[in-house]
This record gives sequence, C-alpha cells and structure tokens, in this order.
Amino acid sequence: MLRLILNYALYVLHLFNKMDIKKLIPQRSPIMMVDELLCVNGDEATCQLTVRNDNFFIDEDGLMAEPGLIEHIAQSASAFAGHNAISAGATEPPVGYIGEVKNFHLYNRPKVGDVLTTTITMGPEVEGITIIRGETKVNDEVYADTTMKIFVKE
Repeated sequence: MLRLILNYALYVLHLFNKMDIKKLIPQRSPIMMVDELLCVNGDEATCQLTVRNDNFFIDEDGLMAEPGLIEHIAQSASAFAGHNAISAGATEPPVGYIGEVKNFHLYNRPKVGDVLTTTITMGPEVEGITIIRGETKVNDEVYADTTMKIFVKE
C-alpha cells in the first residue's frame, strides 16, 4: 500500500512540475521534435517524442530519416537548456545551434507510433559551446547515439 501511495505522490508531483515544452524550446511546428521533458537530474535530462505520421522527417517508407534523430537529440538538449534557463529566472529559452555532430551511430530507424526516449548528458562548456552526449532508445533498445557541440546564442 505504501508503494502505491508513493507512486501516486510521484505522479502528482510530476504533473505539477511538468512544463509546457513550448516554453522550453524555441522550435515550433512542423519541426518540433520533443513532446516532453521527463526529468532532469544534475547533468542529465530525459526527453520523449512519440513519432507521428505527420512528422516532418518521416520518409516514404514510413520510417524516420537519420536527420530526424539528430534533430530530436539536439532539441532534447535544447529542452534541457531551456529548463535550466527558466529555472534560473530567464523568461525565454536560449537559442542554440548545432556546431558539430560527431560519432553519430544509427542502429535502427523509428517508425510511426514509436516512443523515443532520449537521455542527454551535458559536458563541458567553453565560450558558449557545450558538448553534449545523446542516446535515443525505443523500448530500452538503443536506436541512435551521438556527441554534439552546441553553440548557445547569448
């Protein structure tokens, strides 16, 4: 019974702490590639996206193209940065640009209906450039991973 109460309390806390993703990232439709920031824990954050048939990056074969996974990882990092900025008192999320994609590995292409869960790990930041590591999974299977350099406009 105690476990049930704790799980319910965590669920309610999640609902109250859940921020509108549009407040965390500057991207808008049709290129929004994050539905929700699930959690932030220190230098790590986890985001989610449900792949829909109207997704900008769906190819004729019904699978997401590789650039869609790269953009999803970048926007997950953007949601993390937006959360940190808003938590620190900013009124708008920062605007960032992909400076470099390094060691991108594609293991599987998501299909419509898949739920992408991406973990972002923030690395060092030097002169406005942050190194991030992103790993995207569907049902605990790694679909893609990469390292990126992100430039944040001040």
